[in-house]
Amino acid sequence: MYQVIARKYRPQTFAELISQEHVRTTLENAISQNRIAHGYIFSGQRGTGKTTVARIMARCLNCEKGPTITPCGVCASCTEIAAGSGMDVIEIDAASNRGINEMRELRENVRFRPARDRYKVFIVDEAHQITSEAFNALLKTLEEPPEWVVFILCTTETHKIPSTIASRCQQFSFRSVDFAELVARMEWIIQQEGITADSEVLSVLAQAGEGSVRDSLSALDQAIACCGDKLEGKQVRELLGMFSLESLGAVTKALAESDAKKMLDVVADLEANGRSLQHFARELARYFRNLLVVRIEGKPTRLVAASPPEQERMLEAARLFTEDDLTRDLKLSLDLFRDLQSSLQPRLHLEMGLLRLIHAGRLQPIEEAIAALSGGGSAARKTGDSQPVSSRTATPAPKESARKPEAVPEVTGDFRTRLLATLHESKLTHVADAVGHSEVAETPAEITFTAPKMYQMFLKGQEFEGAVRRVAGRTVRITLKVGEAAAAAPAVKAPASKDEAAERALAHPEVKRFQELFPESQVRQVRNLKESET
Repeated sequence: MYQVIARKYRPQTFAELISQEHVRTTLENAISQNRIAHGYIFSGQRGTGKTTVARIMARCLNCEKGPTITPCGVCASCTEIAAGSGMDVIEIDAASNRGINEMRELRENVRFRPARDRYKVFIVDEAHQITSEAFNALLKTLEEPPEWVVFILCTTETHKIPSTIASRCQQFSFRSVDFAELVARMEWIIQQEGITADSEVLSVLAQAGEGSVRDSLSALDQAIACCGDKLEGKQVRELLGMFSLESLGAVTKALAESDAKKMLDVVADLEANGRSLQHFARELARYFRNLLVVRIEGKPTRLVAASPPEQERMLEAARLFTEDDLTRDLKLSLDLFRDLQSSLQPRLHLEMGLLRLIHAGRLQPIEEAIAALSGGGSAARKTGDSQPVSSRTATPAPKESARKPEAVPEVTGDFRTRLLATLHESKLTHVADAVGHSEVAETPAEITFTAPKMYQMFLKGQEFEGAVRRVAGRTVRITLKVGEAAAAAPAVKAPASKDEAAERALAHPEVKRFQELFPESQVRQVRNLKESET
């Protein structure tokens, strides 16, 4: 009878295990030092080797030459455990044996010694599905089991294991398998099977598994059944419903050129070929994530599950955009994938989402518009030398922004009054209070503040010195002296009414200029910040 590849090439010893070095090293040391715990929790995503390691552990403990980290593989115990029929290795599917009655039966079974082997090993798959009552029934047994019992709980959702159970076990977190290691493992397997496949096929199969060895090997089995002993990248992609870099690259090309028609053509091709629009949106989000990562790294990286040639092609596409562009596109594509899950008109939603990607790149951020109003520079996006501005972000600002900013009238009055107003506007109320209780003497080269000792600490910060030099309009020496308290300066007079405050705000030159740039804008409310603080 045919045996699927995932079972045929299942590791039988720690030496055959790929990845999970942290788990392997710890368990090997524990067995070598005879420091075997009575309870273990193996957690991690599906297909990363949790049950496989549990079986290897059982073989190491019950081998005739054991306990050993290299079981012989030929004794009765080793062969039976490998076949899943070991009489003293009990595997329990907690998804269907999750109740209190099953746990009571297990508790009774624990009391009896092994029939033949050294240890009685209980491997519990999907342990997170055990009910709370069943866990409570198992609690005392798990805490103080007989010396011949070892529990191994395997779960994909470790957060659902009660803390009372977790505290009585040693916990091991299994990682998703590295992309390069997975490709190397499949390359070895196809050599053993006499299958020919190029690097693109192995890359596609590894991507389909998403870090799960079992999922990737199942996809390999399916590809062999469909395509025979010669696998080609295009056929395997179509079989697994995956999208090539060319189809995903059509989106980035349309974005770089701001071509809405090409975006609509992408959706039309998907519909014509019967492809899943939801799956395309999911792959598009992952594609933008990979573009962002290689854009940041600037070279092929292990953070992207793709072969080096594929990453080089991604890097070429990523250089057309800035990191801000790709971050925004990733967020929009994730929103699009979420909306498509419940959409009754998936084509309409996909078209609208892809067009939104183009139009979002044409919008000028509000921060840049405000910076332009204050004379802070061009409205065009600023990027470093390593991040050229893409065609999507280099949109010209409105013609009005090219006008010279109107001069903002300077606050009038003596130096002390102007300084107090500046400090209040900057919300430095404690510093303003200290200045209000100080005497100020100004010369061309020096400004002296004479204040009581209790206010000295507020006049020594960099914010205070910066405010003084801004108001003075020049570089001056600041001197602090201890003296008697001066009469506190009167507080800045509040507007007589809300209408008066609104009139003053609307008459401000920068507000007027903002309204010129955005003629449809409306001022809905004017609020006095000094009043809101109190």
